[in-house]
Amino acid sequence: MRQPLSVIDFATVRKNQSVGESFADSVTLAQEAERLGYTRVWYAEHHNMPTIASSAPAVLISHIASKTESIRLGSGGVMLPNHSPLTIAEQFGTLAELYPGRIDLGLGRAPGTDPRTLQALRRSPQSAENFPQDVKELQGYLTGNSRIPGVSATPGANTNVPLTILGSSLFGAQLAASYGLPYAFASHFAPDALVDAVNTYRTQFQPSEQLAGPYVIAAVNVIASEDADDAARQLEATQRARVRMMVGRGREFTEDEMDMVMASPAAQQILHMLKYMAVGTPDTVVDYLEGFAKHADADELMISPVATRQADVLKGMELLAGAWNK
Repeated sequence: MRQPLSVIDFATVRKNQSVGESFADSVTLAQEAERLGYTRVWYAEHHNMPTIASSAPAVLISHIASKTESIRLGSGGVMLPNHSPLTIAEQFGTLAELYPGRIDLGLGRAPGTDPRTLQALRRSPQSAENFPQDVKELQGYLTGNSRIPGVSATPGANTNVPLTILGSSLFGAQLAASYGLPYAFASHFAPDALVDAVNTYRTQFQPSEQLAGPYVIAAVNVIASEDADDAARQLEATQRARVRMMVGRGREFTEDEMDMVMASPAAQQILHMLKYMAVGTPDTVVDYLEGFAKHADADELMISPVATRQADVLKGMELLAGAWNK
């Protein structure tokens, strides 16, 4: 049996597209993921990024859950330092009551934004230092064992929404291990510490009421096409779009300018973030993912379908699911 496949969706706002249209695309993606047998779809909290519309995961999850029937939906993740644990318990407790057995809560320690936007969120940069305590407080609310006397989450209490720690370093691995929680590694954009972090997590894992043994989700970028040349073209378009977004910061480049930008050290650093990338025909992608799963020692793979066009994303998901499950 191969590992379960899941999907991370950034609710990407593509060129000449409105935010509302990106949400419609996210609904279609989740419906297709459900039809194709993917395990879950997660949405990442990011702020002040014009091309990412998933800044309010709980709201987006509720909308998409109402348009689907069975697939698990969750945050990948909620950036807990941006919020009070009680607020997140109430939000995800509400989701759990509305859509029983379908809601996940992935938690990240990074702010998911820049320092100025962090200030606009009314949070202190030091809030991240409280992450371990905040996770425990949140867990207390969701299990009906509040750590704050006289304070209970309604909704939230006794929903037991499953928590997952997200990370890209040893800190998250050690925390997930000590708390006995699943660990999701952000190897789709932060590849360098993958092996060390997973090894640390598995070595140090302590069983908990939620989880008896370690469980690793590893994220990986995917472009699948029936034609290898088409997959290569999609990859080039994806790389250029990613560099344009991160280097340009809203500035438009001509194609000649982009050729020069792509050769720059800054662009190479950005492309390194996409190190783990399965590209090609379905069989080629499956071979890569099998090797990646062993390399990451993963129990589940979370694919990031990074093609720049929605039609290519959906077709790639279909091709991968067919090849992975045959």
